[in-house]
Amino acid sequence: MCDRNFLRQPIPKLSRIAFGSCADQTLDQYILNEVVNKQPQLFIYLGDNIYGDSYNTHLLEAEYGKLSCKKEFQNLISHTNIIATWDDHDYGHNDSGDDYELKEESKQIFLKFFGEEKNADRQGHKGVYTSYYYGDSSNLVQVILLDLRTFRTPLLGSFEHGYSPNYDSSATMMGAEQWAWLRNELQKSAKLRIIGSSSRFDTEADGGESWGNFPFEQERMFQLIRDTHANGVLFLSGDIHFGELCKRKEAGLYPIYDCTASPLARHANEPWSNKYQIASSPVGYNFGMLEIDWAQADPEIVFKIYDLEGKATVNYSVHLSELQF
Repeated sequence: MCDRNFLRQPIPKLSRIAFGSCADQTLDQYILNEVVNKQPQLFIYLGDNIYGDSYNTHLLEAEYGKLSCKKEFQNLISHTNIIATWDDHDYGHNDSGDDYELKEESKQIFLKFFGEEKNADRQGHKGVYTSYYYGDSSNLVQVILLDLRTFRTPLLGSFEHGYSPNYDSSATMMGAEQWAWLRNELQKSAKLRIIGSSSRFDTEADGGESWGNFPFEQERMFQLIRDTHANGVLFLSGDIHFGELCKRKEAGLYPIYDCTASPLARHANEPWSNKYQIASSPVGYNFGMLEIDWAQADPEIVFKIYDLEGKATVNYSVHLSELQF
C-alpha cells in the first residue's frame, strides 16, 4: 500500500463535483488526469473503485494497494477532495449483497483505504452509508452516499441470463436501518441534495443490476421524497460501464434526474435502451461533472459527461427551481 495523502480542504461553496465508477486497478487510469484538469472541488467514487472480488480479505486489501500506487490516483487525491461509497467488486464479490460473509472486514478495509477509519458516523452502524455537507445556508449542498450492498436481498435470476424484478414486498435494497437514516437526512435543511447510488436509479428492470430489480424499493424512494417534501434531490450513479442522463417524472414529484458515469478504466458498453434516457455518451472511458452556478438568482445545475480527451459528450442544464415541489 502506497502512502495516501488525501487533500482535506474546506469547501465554502461547492460548485464543481466530479464523479465516476468502475476503475480497474490493473489498468492505466489516465482519465483521472483529465479529471484534475477540470479542477473539481470534490470527486465522488461511486463504486467498483477497484476490482477485488475475493473471499480473502488480504487479497482484497492488496488490490486497493495497487490503486494507491498509481500516479494518476496520486495526482487526483493531491488536487481534490475525495469521498466514496462502494459497489460489488470493491465490496467483495460480483453482484453480491447481504449474503457476502465478509462484509464487516471489507468495510474496515474500505474505510482505511479512503482515510475514514475514524469516521464516527460510518463506524457507528453496519454498512458504509453516510452524508456530507458543504457550504452555508444560502448554498448548502448535502451529499448522501448510499450503501446498496450490505443489506441488499439476493437478486432473482443470474448474471449470465439476466436478473428479474423482485416483487416480494419484503425484499430490500437498503435495509430498515438505512431507510430510517435516509428519512432523517432528507428532513434536514439543504438547497441541493445529491444522492450517490452505486446502481442506476432512473431505470426499468433491464436484466442488469439497477433499482428496477426491486420495484417496491424504487417506489419507496419516490414516496420518501414526497413524504419528506425534500427539495433539490438528484441522483449520481455508476456500475453499468456507460454514461447516460435519465429523467423521470412521477406523480406528485418534480423531475428526478439520474446521471450515470462509468467506466473510469474497464471495458465499456454501448448505452442500453431506457425510456427515461434523455442523453448518453459514446462508448469509452468517461467521468461525470456537476456544475452549479450559485451566482444566478435561480442557480443553474449542469450535468456533464466527459470522455478520455476531456470532451463533454453530455451537456444538459436545469435550474434549481425545477427540482422543487
